[in-house]
Amino acid sequence: MNISTVFLGLSLFGLAASVNGYFRLRLPGPLMVIEFLTGWLVGELAPQMLFVQALGTVFFVQAGALDAPSGQFALGLTALSWCLLAGVHRRSIGTGEEFRTALAPEGITPEGGVSPVHGFLKPFGYKTPGVRVERNIVYGEELPRDKGGRNLLDVYLPTEAKQGDCRPVLLHIHGGAWMIGDKREQGIPLMTHLASRGWICVTSNYRLSPKATMPDHIIDVKRAIAWIRSDIESYGGDANFITITGGSAGGNLSALAALTANDPNFQPGFEDVDTRLDAAVPVYGIFDFLDRANDRGANKMGTALGPKVFKCTPEENPELWDSVSPITRIHSEAPPFLVIQGSHDSLVYADEADTFVRTLREKSRKPVLHAKLTGAQHAFEIFHSVRSAHSVRGATAFLEKVYADYQSERGDDR
Repeated sequence: MNISTVFLGLSLFGLAASVNGYFRLRLPGPLMVIEFLTGWLVGELAPQMLFVQALGTVFFVQAGALDAPSGQFALGLTALSWCLLAGVHRRSIGTGEEFRTALAPEGITPEGGVSPVHGFLKPFGYKTPGVRVERNIVYGEELPRDKGGRNLLDVYLPTEAKQGDCRPVLLHIHGGAWMIGDKREQGIPLMTHLASRGWICVTSNYRLSPKATMPDHIIDVKRAIAWIRSDIESYGGDANFITITGGSAGGNLSALAALTANDPNFQPGFEDVDTRLDAAVPVYGIFDFLDRANDRGANKMGTALGPKVFKCTPEENPELWDSVSPITRIHSEAPPFLVIQGSHDSLVYADEADTFVRTLREKSRKPVLHAKLTGAQHAFEIFHSVRSAHSVRGATAFLEKVYADYQSERGDDR
């Protein structure tokens, strides 16, 4: 195989990835996962991919790839890929304006100052000055169907935090289709940013399917809330002000927890604990397992989740499926919500968030804000990127506004 043919093959691959990152494809079945993975990496690492493709092009040109028509064609494909990557990155930069628009109805303005190459050199560099982490704290007894370590949580806090500080608290719930995932893997950009601004952030594990069966997952989330109520003051947190966030399955569980305060069915053995939450920021969450609005079309989740997560079909136990679908638990006393969703999400369609927000706004007396991010894929905020940075600042601005209102209502000058 000559150098021109190799250049052509790699150019075709790069262009396919760029097309997937720029356009919303919604491929069926197993192709959905491929669409997600390539779209996710292109969407958040477009500058890095542009750089790599440019270096590769220089190499192939110097190696004589343009001597053959196939090499010249490959150069044209590469140029087209660069144009698409530039468009992808331009959308990421525009995320800041999308958050400003989403938060404006409540008079909230997120911080700006995000560099257009934010995270270019260290997308996975999570160490933050002034923030420390207390790991593997037991939040409750180890329960049946625990694979090990699922009753543990981590606390991200300012290095100077101490008992009695009474700082605002955020609980983060990881995603992973209720079957995989760990507290160490997600939400770190947001938690470290908030901790650097004085917040106490908790991230907890929960029992996972197929060993665990719904509603084990949400019960464990409630157990983590109960731990915060009883123990967070020793870390400098305010046990009376707790907010929640999470992505994907964590988005489902965070929204569900916010809408089911003090539900005894989800608090077996600790029914008397107050599990009310002051705000929720679900990110690309699943809000209706049964897809009543037909937002997912042919790509339903029930068939895949039934045997492993629920151990039953919706027909066999409709009450269970309804009870853990946040859209069925909406009520007028819901806390403030900021729903964040990517328009290009191939695992959880943006239409589902649209339906949830519309329904929540019809009933809730509190603010319901919705940031729909153009071009964003699933898991877009897991590591540092331009879009992730804007998302962190948007969520921070929302949470700090809720906290300021809480302090004002209490007449608290802290």
